[in-house]
Amino acid sequence: QVQLVESGGGLVQAGGSLTLSCAASQKIFSIIAMGWYRQAPGQQRELVAVATSGGDTNYADSVKGRFTLSRDNAKNAVSLQMNSLKPEDTAVYYCNVASRINPYSYWGQGTQVTVSS
Repeated sequence: QVQLVESGGGLVQAGGSLTLSCAASQKIFSIIAMGWYRQAPGQQRELVAVATSGGDTNYADSVKGRFTLSRDNAKNAVSLQMNSLKPEDTAVYYCNVASRINPYSYWGQGTQVTVSS
């Protein structure tokens, strides 16, 4: 069974940086997109950034210019460089891979990012 393994969360002061990494334990075929979502307490899970198989990378408006998503297709890995972090970026961050093949969507276990003011 394929697992997405995340790393890189933690506690950082406002204005600081963190890099999140995610790698699949086995190769995932027919990938449509790879990206990151986040969920803050009491909030719905929201898209942070996603890279499609067509080569597009899309970011939530709230992170544009601060976050950068990188994708390694050969390794089925994706990372998120987060700069100029704000307290409102505090959330559990989840890696996601969407595929054309069942089970169609894979999720990481989540990694906590806490930004102190």
